[in-house]
This record gives sequence, structure tokens and C-alpha cells, in this order.
Amino acid sequence: MPSTHSPPVSVRKARGREVTRIEAFVDAAFAFAVTLLVISLDAIPDNTQALLDALKDIPAFAASFALLAMLWWAHADWSRKYGLDDGRSVFLSLLLVFLVLVYVYPLRIIFSAFFGWLSGGWLPSGIAIGSDRDLQLLFTAYALAWTTLGFVVVALYRHAWRQRDAIGLDRQERIELQGALAAQWMIPMTGLLALLFIAAVSILGHPELSGMSGFAYALMALTGVAVVRARRRAEREPDGA
Repeated sequence: MPSTHSPPVSVRKARGREVTRIEAFVDAAFAFAVTLLVISLDAIPDNTQALLDALKDIPAFAASFALLAMLWWAHADWSRKYGLDDGRSVFLSLLLVFLVLVYVYPLRIIFSAFFGWLSGGWLPSGIAIGSDRDLQLLFTAYALAWTTLGFVVVALYRHAWRQRDAIGLDRQERIELQGALAAQWMIPMTGLLALLFIAAVSILGHPELSGMSGFAYALMALTGVAVVRARRRAEREPDGA
């Protein structure tokens, strides 16, 4: 008599050895997002000064590229290790792509404006920062992008944790997943801290201090500590949970 039981999720039998269609789509979407950061063809420098001006865009491009690369790697590592291809995984992956494509150009503008402000105008700025409120808007926009993207990545890893039995994670893999979750939580948490700081200085009537919210992201340096603590905590559990 055939079994009527069906698995709760659709997963690859050999996790990490094949590329699902959603994983390939996400990779292509991130590649497309990177192309949006590159100088357009109609802006190819035609003299030395124009070339030097174009090279001044490198810091903003590098910062934007680094952020996209970090998010891409988080999704690629998640796909390789857990191989989830169910409805929730597809939805979260598509949501990540949507947010990346929505934020990619604003992020480039934000980084350009930030480096222009930081260099006193020597580096080109995509937008002019004419007041403290403009500066506050700049850091608020970045914090919102950082936080929302971070929460989507966390949701992907939490989904993998919920399906740990279905995809057959062994004890060591569960311990590693707990560490990965701790690492991913650092992204939205630092973003929320930055947003809270911006809100606080706004309420106190000091929007000029909004730039100090950037120090919240320095806490990302503690990611390694969070990973180690999460793994040690998981190791004390019989099944790594």
C-alpha cells in the first residue's frame, strides 16, 4: 500500500550539489543589480579630467558592491547548505531580490552623498546635503535598507532551522546553523539601533547628530563573538538545538 505521507517541504536530495531555479534567478538578479552600479555607457569619459572624475566614484561603487556581495553570499551559502526550495523559501528569496533591486540605486546615491560629505566635496555627491535634515534623511534611508534586507536574510535562516528535521541536518550542522543565525541577526539589530539613535536625536531636536548613527554598524565587528557564543550554547544541547 503506497504511503500517503508527504514531506513538509520540497528539498534537494543532495543538498548543495545542484542549483535550483530560484537560486539561479537570485544569482542573476544580483548580477543585474551590480550592473546598475556601473557607470552608464553614455557617460564614458572622453578626456583625462573626466576619467579622474569617474575614478572618484570608486569608493561609492566599492561600498555598494560590498553590501550586495555580502547579501549575495548570505543567500548563496544558505542555498548551498540547506537546499530549500519550498514556497516560503521562494517567497523570501524573491522578496530579497525585490528589495535589492529597489534599494540598489538609492544605496549608490546614499554612498555617493556620504563620501562626498566625508571628503568635504572632493568626491562627487549624487545629491546635495544642504541641511541637517538632509543628513538625517540620508542615514535614515540607509538604516531602513540595511534593516529590512537583514530581516529577510534572518527569515531565510530561521526557515532552515524550522525545517532542520525535514532536511536531515546532523548535530554539527545544527550547531553551525545556530552560529549562522547569530551572525545574520547582527545585520538588522545594528540597523534598528541606528534607527533608534536617529529617532532619539530627532526628538531631542539635534538632527545634526544623525551621522553618529553610523557608529552602530561598527558593532558588526562583534559578529564573530556572537557566532562563538551561539555555537557554544548549541553544543551544550544534546541535539545541537
